[in-house]
Amino acid sequence: MHPYQGEGCGMSGRPRARIAEGLLEGRRRGEHAVFRGIPYARPPVGPLRFMAPAPVEGWAGTRQAVEYGPVVPQAGPTAEDSRGDDWLTLNVSTPALGAAGLPVLVWIHGGAYIAGASSDPMYDPAALTGAGLVVVSINYRVAAEGFALVDGAPANRGLLDQIAALEWVRRNIAAFGGDPDQVTVAGQSAGAGSIAALFTVERARGLFRRAIAHSVPGTLCTRALAQEVAAELADRVGVAPDAEALSGVDPSRLAGELTALGAGLSGHPRHRERWGRLARVGVAVCPVLDGALLTETPWEALAGGRTAGIDLLAGHTRDEFRLFSVMMGRRGSYTEDDARTALDLFAPTPDGAAAYRAAYPRATPEELLEVVYSDALFRMPSLHLAQANQAAGGTSYLFEMSLAATASGGILGACHSLDVPLAFGTLDSPAGRQLFGDRPTPEVTAASRELRQAWVRFATTCDPGWPAHRPVRDLTRVLDIESTTGPYPEAASRQIWEGHAPTPFDLVSTA
Repeated sequence: MHPYQGEGCGMSGRPRARIAEGLLEGRRRGEHAVFRGIPYARPPVGPLRFMAPAPVEGWAGTRQAVEYGPVVPQAGPTAEDSRGDDWLTLNVSTPALGAAGLPVLVWIHGGAYIAGASSDPMYDPAALTGAGLVVVSINYRVAAEGFALVDGAPANRGLLDQIAALEWVRRNIAAFGGDPDQVTVAGQSAGAGSIAALFTVERARGLFRRAIAHSVPGTLCTRALAQEVAAELADRVGVAPDAEALSGVDPSRLAGELTALGAGLSGHPRHRERWGRLARVGVAVCPVLDGALLTETPWEALAGGRTAGIDLLAGHTRDEFRLFSVMMGRRGSYTEDDARTALDLFAPTPDGAAAYRAAYPRATPEELLEVVYSDALFRMPSLHLAQANQAAGGTSYLFEMSLAATASGGILGACHSLDVPLAFGTLDSPAGRQLFGDRPTPEVTAASRELRQAWVRFATTCDPGWPAHRPVRDLTRVLDIESTTGPYPEAASRQIWEGHAPTPFDLVSTA
């Protein structure tokens, strides 16, 4: 018996698990045992604010693990409310507390590196747990707390939090029936970008065996750019951009200023000229190539053989940028000037604008803009990660989600994040209903079942149900009303980006 194996039920009838740090008591959810708000590191406040995650302290007696932990103050229009400061917690849902050797899936949420929480109903693990997976979901520092480049503090603290959570899983997951050698990390958007970054981190190697990465963002920035952003943020709150000074600023205020800074980037002439692509994205912080934790992009590290490939299931949606067009109220209003700016900033080469216009000769300015942004921000980073992982000795499986949203007249198309409630089987969550209505069609339900089964099969056997994506036979699963397997569907964009992996955001020379 593992020294920290599940202990069954206590006097309350609730499930209990003894981990390295102490005894936990969760709750039953049908046949499953659920444990929430488990600390994997000490609260990063006071002298620990802006520091690397500190080892969690053990406890005497029984710790209740029935409520989600609080989230770090967040930025952006969709940020979760924050209550409390025990930000570094995780949740475990297990189908069989007394079992051993079950496959484990660790979910890293998205949110543009500035928002998000494991408690989002869209991430309800019930369907995946019912299929036999031990599911772990984590909170980590986002926004300024996790990704602002602060003098006197380590960069990429959000990534350090994720590594600490994975180390917790390695140490403790057997207590919940999980196999520490059978861990799959999964994430979408910023969660997928985090996973891609972790490919290159020596300390993260061996903490997961497989990876699922949906809509990998191409957003990394240089140290020089991150320093200017941090200086601007600190100036807005009237302090120096260092850990000591910023620690005296209320986290909620700092998050609010980051929201305001991001919202005003594209309309600020100096920021547009100096910060280039970052200003157009409208999110001021992201992982930093700091020269310590991250020394190069994951595409460079994998393609150059400086990090090993693994088993990878990667994919994107067909209409990635549509979500943002609709959220910003810009759908139907983009002009030729908007399209020209997108091409000039985000096409991969100086002649990329002409290549896009030649490849999509009948596209309207809005359609062209959406293709360029979808490619640069998500589709090509996902494709290139699959290719680079294959080149580094890994096995890559690729998909495109082409099933369109059925709610709101289908205006969202196959947009960014549409695949998440499909994979989790949470079509009845608020996000699921916004995308597919109160009564999903049989075709939507079938697509959800296929994607969820692909996750479970991949985490269990490394076979999602379709062939691997290889250099010669670039097979891709296209998930739709009638799913098919064939050549990569975005062939024109792939050709434009051939040999041009995503590059980090950097300062623009004004000389």
